[in-house]
Amino acid sequence: MQLIWLRSDLRLHDNSALSAAAERGPTVAVYLLSPEQWRAHDDAPCKVDFWLRNLRELSQALGKLNIPLLIRKAPHWDDAPKVVLDLCRQLKVGAVHVNEEYGINETRRDQAVGQVLKAEGIDFFSYLDQLLFAPGSVLTKTGTYFQVFSQFRKVCYDRLRHSLPRRVSAPGIQARLDIDSDEIPSGVEGFATPTDTLKALWPAGEAEARRRLDTFADAQIDYYQSERDFPAKPGTSQLSAYLAAGVISPRQCLHAALQSNQGEFESGKVGAVTWINELLWREFYKHILVGYPRVSRHRAFRPETEALAWRDAPDELAAWKEARTGLPIIDAAMRQLLETGWMHNRLRMVVAMFLTKNLLIDWREGERFFMQHLIDGDLAANNGGWQWSSSTGTDSAPYFRIFNPLSQSEKFDAEGVFIKHWLPELAGLNKKEVHNPANLGGLFGVTDYPSPIVNLGKSRERALAAFKNLPSRQNAGGGHE
Repeated sequence: MQLIWLRSDLRLHDNSALSAAAERGPTVAVYLLSPEQWRAHDDAPCKVDFWLRNLRELSQALGKLNIPLLIRKAPHWDDAPKVVLDLCRQLKVGAVHVNEEYGINETRRDQAVGQVLKAEGIDFFSYLDQLLFAPGSVLTKTGTYFQVFSQFRKVCYDRLRHSLPRRVSAPGIQARLDIDSDEIPSGVEGFATPTDTLKALWPAGEAEARRRLDTFADAQIDYYQSERDFPAKPGTSQLSAYLAAGVISPRQCLHAALQSNQGEFESGKVGAVTWINELLWREFYKHILVGYPRVSRHRAFRPETEALAWRDAPDELAAWKEARTGLPIIDAAMRQLLETGWMHNRLRMVVAMFLTKNLLIDWREGERFFMQHLIDGDLAANNGGWQWSSSTGTDSAPYFRIFNPLSQSEKFDAEGVFIKHWLPELAGLNKKEVHNPANLGGLFGVTDYPSPIVNLGKSRERALAAFKNLPSRQNAGGGHE
């Protein structure tokens, strides 16, 4: 008997571990509920709900192939070795199959489970699945992990030109087993159920993920490069939640992008090339997680930035979290996050830079808040993005680059469409006034909208001074814009 232990790979198609298990013999699937671990990782309630909804879809799909899906509880990952071993003994399992996950806790969990199983004579196989390249296979000439994205991307492109990662075929129907699938719980204690409105924005299942990918690759990818920075436009693929939960694979995304671009990586449609770049950013940050484990431990990638004199400003932090900073583009973005579990990528950079530079509040506060609310929350990408914005990370924005929220707002939401959607109290303002109602001095009936909590000019100077005072600061590096 083969056991596939599902984690962030909630799909039937192009699932390396599932296909490998099914090729070896009769297969059973298991998913572990680990609420204590999820809480420790700040996983968002909407993300946990998304996992459960996708598990329900996957259970039905597996059921048609006679592959039962079992649910077991391992509140903390320390419980996983015993829980998996007990199940293997009960079902007389000969081998357990998993797709690799990255991050210190994930790696330690898998090592612990593998050791316990091997001691019992049970095989433990792990497969490359959520990345195009295995961490450690894309290195500098001196054998170290890349720290600069453009250099990493160049090596990835060279590899892809020589051989594309192949998709694996879905398992076939197996003979019926005398094992019933478990019911998928509708919720997990300690994680609030999200609103129906939020759920409706993120339907579960591979068919939906595939529909989004096909629609994007057929119709929108051509405009991706020119429209992805405008939050009021549907310029992005809306696939991040599905990628994070493994409802779709990066290989499927890469192949769809290449197909829309006649197989070209660096020429042809600029939209497709730009989107492939974004897939490689996702890849890069996961490699960073493995190559520089300190980022999994809430440490700055650039050690010298640990000495930054971050401010303790609980009232300003609360205003940022609650979308009442008095800067419309910031507040609109935060409302989008709170209500939909997602935020437009350009705005993630804008609100992160506002928190870490204008408010000079530790990036870890923002990173944690994002994880607690994002349906696509992913340690590597979220950490990478926050450290980029706060100039503490790889390839980060030079410390003196500080986005001005007003000019970002005027540039990327010129008509104020996004702001007015999320801040209806500003709907009466014209497109010049809406970016900075403070200029109106409480006129025109927007008295219920707060004044800005910070002076952008003075706070910028304060941030520059804090960074300049760092020992041995390094200002090199381009940026992820």
